[in-house]
Amino acid sequence: MSRDERDMSGRDGGEGSGRDGGPERVPGAWPRRRADGWPEGARERRVATGGVELCVLELGDPVAPTVVLVHGYPDSKEVWSKIAVRLADRFHVVLYDVRGHGRSSAPRPLRGGFTLEKLTDDFLAVLDAVSPDRPVHLVGHDWGSVQSWEFVTVPRTEGRIASFTSMSGPSLDHFGHWINSRLKRPTPRRAAQLLGQGARSWYVYALHTPALPELAWRGPLGKRWPAVLRRMERVSGDGYPTASLPEDAAHGAWLYRDNVRRRLARPRPDPYAHAPVQLITPLGDAFLSERLYDDLERWVPQLTRRTLPARHWIPRTRPEQLSAWIEEFVISVEGGRPEPRTATGRHADRFGGQLVLVTGAGSGIGRATAFAFAESGARVIAVDRDGETAARTAEMARLIGAPDAWAETVDVADEEAMEKLAEKVAATYGVVDVLINNAGIAVSGSFLDTTADDWRKVLDVNLWGVIHGCRLFGRQMAERGQGGHIVNIASAAAFQPSRVLPAYSTTKAAVLMLSECLRAELAGRGIGVTAVCPGLVNTNITATAHFAGVDAAEEKRLQKRSARLYGLRNYPPEKVADAILRAVVRNEAVVPVTPEARVSRLMSRFTPGALRALARVEPRL
Repeated sequence: MSRDERDMSGRDGGEGSGRDGGPERVPGAWPRRRADGWPEGARERRVATGGVELCVLELGDPVAPTVVLVHGYPDSKEVWSKIAVRLADRFHVVLYDVRGHGRSSAPRPLRGGFTLEKLTDDFLAVLDAVSPDRPVHLVGHDWGSVQSWEFVTVPRTEGRIASFTSMSGPSLDHFGHWINSRLKRPTPRRAAQLLGQGARSWYVYALHTPALPELAWRGPLGKRWPAVLRRMERVSGDGYPTASLPEDAAHGAWLYRDNVRRRLARPRPDPYAHAPVQLITPLGDAFLSERLYDDLERWVPQLTRRTLPARHWIPRTRPEQLSAWIEEFVISVEGGRPEPRTATGRHADRFGGQLVLVTGAGSGIGRATAFAFAESGARVIAVDRDGETAARTAEMARLIGAPDAWAETVDVADEEAMEKLAEKVAATYGVVDVLINNAGIAVSGSFLDTTADDWRKVLDVNLWGVIHGCRLFGRQMAERGQGGHIVNIASAAAFQPSRVLPAYSTTKAAVLMLSECLRAELAGRGIGVTAVCPGLVNTNITATAHFAGVDAAEEKRLQKRSARLYGLRNYPPEKVADAILRAVVRNEAVVPVTPEARVSRLMSRFTPGALRALARVEPRL
């Protein structure tokens, strides 16, 4: 084996180096880039092995733990660009073009040149070049994951791999045993699983067809593939896919022809993993069923499972989440942090790892909702105009189970502040998966006593705050193209006219109708919208409510009396939080939560006259 290394930048890790010194920068945003799109700090080398030369790229500090990223089909190493620059803040990141792909040369002849044995030779040659003395942390996607399962289960790599993160690519040995178990012990459910995966694997059969795949990729399919990715996966830009795609795809067909039928027909009897494995399963993968990973613990004693509501090409569509999970897993294996915690919440399989932003998270329903998502393993951004309460919510969310939680101090009524928040969240944490527009204030008093200033304040927070959140974060969800969910906290007051809550009821009715309109508009983009309408819930909203038309002393008395009445009702905000998570899971449109809210909604639909009569009754406070 020979190798030749070139440093393309001369970067010395001085000012601007990120975590360990110099000004902090946004994760994944390098100060300068080369003409090929990689950061100027990237170092390129050639590694010769088995009659081919591999193009290897390195980022980050070589002294740090090494993370090796292996791409799939029909990709090149550029599929990892968004993740590589994020991980390079903390790790020595290594990417290489698999033989016959990108800037690596192809074997001659092609037939027999892509066997798992030869791919393992290539991997070990790369390790000898970039990390000869320390085991590496392996990450694979698609066929990069398929071949990495071979790496992590063969004896000759034992001791060279510290951990393995797999996404969208099964072990062919496990796949073979999975098929055999369903053929030998058939049940209706197992037969359905087998037929379902068989239908998803249509492309595998096509790639075994002689010559036709090569003609298609070098002809119309190669030209149209970027458009296919944009339409089906919402993947585009940043130099991906590269100009080498048609040749990469034509060569890569031999990955399937050299390995799939042979290994599925005769899987190894004991393909045990000799390193901890993190399995990340995108639930919307059009090519692989999540059932394919059933019973994987049989071969992997140390297995961490994660799920993501996304499609197949998650290195391009979910780089923030994947980077966070890879970092957490690598650090846990390195001994710097406890093993990744398993979420214990009822909906952990749905929200684990998702990014959830909650406004008004400093207290009441907002705080309870942030905690509920944290228990389900979500990453939580707690937003409140009171920075101290937001910080306490984020700190408690981390203790409860959130893998990460952050606090942001923002007044939702401030359009400019909300725009800056949306920009910061997208650049630093990623696109929000679930948005909870919860922040709100209460104004009580007759219409004639409610001043124009009172109206402006309640409209700015209760309605415009929701509009700002939906407009800014909803647009980001739509542009990402991977779906999402928006929850707007309205109120039972949206159904129920009241002579003492005209301003508050108006804003909540507007939030309800806004939610219905958005639900119709965004459904085609895979974004759900829910209006949650609680009744009397024991929070501090009454203690801070403004009562129009009375002096300060009387307002204080009314606040205390209202808070006491709500306390006697004692409906906890945690029940509302449970209803919110359940509504997102079920994609419900309108959710009245308390008994009085459900009664008010029914009366508004079937006996509106009775509801109007009740509204005329003057309450006694």
